[in-house]
This record gives sequence, structure tokens and C-alpha cells, in this order.
Amino acid sequence: MSKSPKVIIVGAGIAGLTAALELAHHGLDVTVLEKNTYPGGKIRQIDVDGALIDSGPTVFTMRWIFEKLFDDCDENFASEFELETLDILARHSWGDNYLDLYADKKKSADAIAQFSNPQQAQLFLKFCNTAKKVYESLRKPFIESRRPGMLGMMSALGIEKSKILWDIGPFSSLWSALEKYFPDPRMHQLFGRYATYCGSSPYLAPATLMLIAQVEMDGVWSIQGGMAKIPEVIARLAQKKGCQFRYESEVNSLQINGSKISGVHLKSGESLECDYLIFNGDVNALKNHLLGEKASTAIPANLKQADSLSAVTWSMKVKTSGFPLVRHNVFFNQPYQSEFSDIFEKQRLPLNPTVYICAQDRNDLGLEDQQFERLLCLVNAPANGSNKPYNNEEIDQCEQKAFLLMQQYGLHLEDAQITRTTPQDFSTLFPGRGGALYGQATHGWMSSFHRLGSQSQINNLLLAGGSTHPGPGVPMAAMSGRLAAATLMDHLGLTKQ
Repeated sequence: MSKSPKVIIVGAGIAGLTAALELAHHGLDVTVLEKNTYPGGKIRQIDVDGALIDSGPTVFTMRWIFEKLFDDCDENFASEFELETLDILARHSWGDNYLDLYADKKKSADAIAQFSNPQQAQLFLKFCNTAKKVYESLRKPFIESRRPGMLGMMSALGIEKSKILWDIGPFSSLWSALEKYFPDPRMHQLFGRYATYCGSSPYLAPATLMLIAQVEMDGVWSIQGGMAKIPEVIARLAQKKGCQFRYESEVNSLQINGSKISGVHLKSGESLECDYLIFNGDVNALKNHLLGEKASTAIPANLKQADSLSAVTWSMKVKTSGFPLVRHNVFFNQPYQSEFSDIFEKQRLPLNPTVYICAQDRNDLGLEDQQFERLLCLVNAPANGSNKPYNNEEIDQCEQKAFLLMQQYGLHLEDAQITRTTPQDFSTLFPGRGGALYGQATHGWMSSFHRLGSQSQINNLLLAGGSTHPGPGVPMAAMSGRLAAATLMDHLGLTKQ
């Protein structure tokens, strides 16, 4: 019986974990190397005075991606997770009042009619129909495809679905495409915000990102135990199938013998051999020689990508009063465009930041009677953490503006215990791109086709994570791990059952 090839996965982020589970399920010899003491990558929790606070991704969508992964690996998703469906997708405030969006578009339309006017509600329903068509058109030929090119994707779409994309103005920005649906500037601002879900500016992102509205209407859930439960469960199942996890094992460099990866050298001084390697990190970490000069040959030298948003976040254990928070909340600021010109053009912290608040002890009914609750508050920031060490005064000013906005909108915070994370911190946590949390920004209609696929320029080095196809976010990164695993199994002549 032939010896199973040795596979090393660098990074236990969600993409590395999905690849590990799938490969271990198929009997391969898999070792995951992770510099932290836990799995998850950007899915992480911070302990603030004994309270564990989700301080990375906070929204769980596209459940079908994980259900399919578990089914394909002979596991039961429903038995592993306790989920709560959120009827209220998010509560949005402009200071004087607020608007709830619901998973049920009819309920959202009724709320919009009261908040704005009946005409705006009808236009919203038209927008929902378009967003659904865009999502259904792109799901298979783009999201689930290995690495689609423009011509190949258009061919896969066919005439009818290509017309759907053409009708929304695929060469236009999301912001301009929304104009015909949202004459109310508040609604325009709200739906333009979807571009930030993949770290981009609504003024530069392509119109196709309106599909995110349909993703949310398909379901948003909270997870008992927090988002960190996802990597915890997947790592356990992969380990059950024979995958080895080595934590506190930071890779210093990739070892290359001829034209192939032969192993890794750890910062501890230890070397490990492998036949294949999956890199679950930002492709810029390879390109910028962070894992050795030879490893940079895996990435095209002419690869040029705009960096996505970074953030300043506050993970806090706090007493709250005033504004009736639900799980997901957005406090909008004005003028809106200045936030993105500050970040992407002037490379500075926004002077007028919009604030996202995840109230992790709340559901649609609010908060049960308790003294303290867990909040993650976030404002967008430029991904310049590796070349601009912000001084405390700059960060303090950003914090003061964010907290003042929350106070002006009626949210009062008392006795807060806070851990703050800056672009510089994110750059240290996730090296390669200055703290960009979503890899490449999705700017311009061709940007999605500029992401690298699973196969690098080194034959036995594969790529996974939010900086590769199909893009950032927990479900997309999970999909990228599956695509990397499928590519590796293609190399080995294995067929997925």
C-alpha cells in the first residue's frame, strides 16, 4: 500500500480548517500549523474581564456552505451547533429614529413605508427581486467555481443570466446602481453599506455586490458559544479523522527544493517535510517575502491589488442604557462619502466614522435583565498599519468621535472594560497587508477576477483564505478552503465522493 502524501496547512483560519477536514476525511496525512494557541484566524474572541467577546466576524450567513461541507464529510451540522435565527437583520439609526431590516422582505417593506414612504417601500421590493436574481445567477458560475475568468463565467451564465447582470450595469459602482432604487438618501446609504462587508467602498465597488442583500435575507443566525464555535468544531472533527494540529508553531519560511515546496522551517528552529502545502494566509505575505524570498515566486510578480478596509475595534464588557440595541446595529454618520475618501484616498482614520455595534447578549427581543453585556464596536480604517504607527492621540480622537456618536444617538455606556484593536494590531496579527481585514478591496468591475485561485505558481503550493477566490468573509473563506482541497485531490488523482 502506497504511503499517503504529507500535507501541511499553514494557518488554522476557517479556510485552512475546511481544507483540513476535507483532506483528513479522504484519508490524507494532514498537519495544521498555527502560531496561536487556538484555531480560527480572524474568528477570534477577546477575554475582557472574564467575558469572551467575538472580536472578528460577527455575522453567520450562507449556512448551506457549512451544511454541504459537513454532509460531504459524513458529519451532521445540526447536531454540532445551536443556532438562533435572527428575524431582525440589523437596526439602523441616523440619530433621530431607527429602521429595522428583517429577513422577511415584506416586513422590511412595511417598516420602510413607515420610516420613509410607500413609494420607497415599493422600490425596495424591486431592489430585492434584482438582488435575488444577481445572487442566483452568480452562485454556481462564480462563488462555487474554481477560479472563473470573465469569458468563462459569461459562457456559463448563458444569455438569460448574462442579461440580468447587464441590466444592473455591471460596469457601474454599487452606489450609482442603487440610485434608481433608493431616492431616500438614508436608504441609499444603508444599502451602499453592503460594500463594507467585503472591505470596500460603495463608491468604487461593483454593482454586483447588491447580492449581499439576498444573502442576508436567506438567513442570519447567532451561534450559541459565539462565532468561535465554528473553528472549534471543525478543528475537533478534523482531528477525529486523523488531522494533527500543532499550535504555537509559527512558520518562519517555506523550504523550496528545485521548483517545489519540500517543507517548512518553524521559528522554533524545527523543520518539517511535506509533499503538498496549503497556505491559509494573505497572498501578500508570500509576495512580500515574509515566508522567504523563494516563496514569493508562488505569486505573480505583476499582481497589483488595492487593499481592503482595516478597522479600529473596541471589545467591551459594559453597562448600557438608552438606545434599544438588538444583536446587529449601525449608527450612520454624515457626510457619508467623507468616510471613504478619508480611508482610501487620504489614508487616515475617518473624521466622520459610522459605527457598527454587535450586542452579543441580545436577540430580536433585546437584552434579558443583566448588569453587564458584551459589545463589539467597530469603525472602518485604512489598512496602513504596517507603515503608519498611529500615535495614541490619533486613535484617541477616533475613539472619542465614535463614542460621542453613540452617545448622541442615545446609547449610554457605563463602567466599561475595553480592549482596543488598531490597524497596527491587525497588521501584527495577520501579516502581509497592513491590517487589511478582507484582503483585496473589491473595487472596479474586474476586481473579482484579479483574485488568485487555489493553484499558485509553485505546483505543490496551494492557496486558501479571504485574499483568494471567491473572496473575504467566513462563508467565502470556507469555500476557498474546499476549493484548495479539491485542487490538491486533483493533483493526486482522487475523486470526491
